[in-house]
Amino acid sequence: MTLIIGGAYQGKLAFARETFGFGEEDVFTCSGAEIDFAKPCVNALEEFTLACVRQGLDPVEYLRGHRAQWENTVFICQDLFCGVVPIDTELRSWRHTTGLVCQYLSREADRVSRIFCGLEQRLK
Repeated sequence: MTLIIGGAYQGKLAFARETFGFGEEDVFTCSGAEIDFAKPCVNALEEFTLACVRQGLDPVEYLRGHRAQWENTVFICQDLFCGVVPIDTELRSWRHTTGLVCQYLSREADRVSRIFCGLEQRLK
């Protein structure tokens, strides 16, 4: 499994497409509290964590429960756990939860990359 992180508009998805040869049909873009693991690339993981926070679900437990389904998946997540801490309780929880998900996935990953200005910094 590969985890790709980076700020907004830094080229994370373009990097994944170029590096792994993904087409549009290979990418699942998160918009709720469930993930389609049939796709080899899961984009916008932060939207999944936001939906989980809003529904009172634990996204790390969800991922643990589906571990066998994402062994070869490329996860893409926006880095929103740096910078100014939000005043809003829900946004703080979202930021915290997204950080926990990325910590879990980075421990499980074979490869972790940070993308900045379209350039890869290999972390693992």
